[in-house]
Amino acid sequence: MSRMTRRALTAGLLAAPALLRAHGVAAQAGAQGGWQPSRRIELIAGFAPGGGSDIIARTIAEACAPLYPQPLVVVNRPGAGGALAAEAVARTAPDGHTLLLAGGSESTSIPAHREVPYDPKTAFRAIIRLTRNGHFICVRGKGGRFSDMRQVMAAAKTEPGRITHGSAGAGTLSHSLFLLLERRADVEFLHVPYTGGGPVAQALLAGEIDLGVQASDELGGLAASGDIVPIALASAERSPAWPQVPTLRELGWDVQADNQKGWVGPTGLTDAMVAYHHDRFREGMKAPSWTRFMERIRETDGYASGPDFQRAMDTLLDDIRGALRRS
Repeated sequence: MSRMTRRALTAGLLAAPALLRAHGVAAQAGAQGGWQPSRRIELIAGFAPGGGSDIIARTIAEACAPLYPQPLVVVNRPGAGGALAAEAVARTAPDGHTLLLAGGSESTSIPAHREVPYDPKTAFRAIIRLTRNGHFICVRGKGGRFSDMRQVMAAAKTEPGRITHGSAGAGTLSHSLFLLLERRADVEFLHVPYTGGGPVAQALLAGEIDLGVQASDELGGLAASGDIVPIALASAERSPAWPQVPTLRELGWDVQADNQKGWVGPTGLTDAMVAYHHDRFREGMKAPSWTRFMERIRETDGYASGPDFQRAMDTLLDDIRGALRRS
């Protein structure tokens, strides 16, 4: 036997246990219903590049990239407040390779206002919630009419339909927040729709509206400078970033309308697919790039399991549908 042949045989014998172990692990994973992606995974964001949803999707994709054997690709499909993207994912084969960043207006508000070509409760299977951002009711800080929420509600009682509030658009969550407040407090506001949180802030500064809704990641420098002032928060508890701002519940009106973001897939995803994605995204939420992002937007960990995420979305959707039926 030649020296080269002996080396090859020795190498083969040394490698055999490792190969057997690898084969055993693969066989065990297969026996347990293991699943892995076989091609790139498309992460669908229903809003334009550069917005809050897009930044969340790209930040968590970057954090999770080392945990996946295939590329994570963010695909923007803006339109109809996220409903176009939701429809596209609802119609996609449930093979684990297409996920939707859901939890906002497309899941909890728009389907209450108008017919959409998907059922937000049954067309998807929730995997994990990533963020839970509070919605703040804000007023103009310099030269504004109001300084706290009780003044606002007193005026709304005496001037029904005359106190104006801006939203990011008809049917959006920031619009529905005030519908819920109207029903809980038996008052009436005048809705002025805009095209996003930025235009709402500018309208507040210009004195075009009395009140505006801003998500926690939209407050930024305008609130720090006092140009706009958050006076109430539509969440279950106060924000650690703005501890001086009371919740609507504290003030006597049980209104919660958090802007949630997390991953869902089309209904039909297997348990193995859901577990695979859940565990990797949860691990990615511990990565420095993600934790730095959460610190920058001054939010705490928004994690919820898939079932808890779905339950939270369904509860808010039912609340908004109930408010619309009574309006």
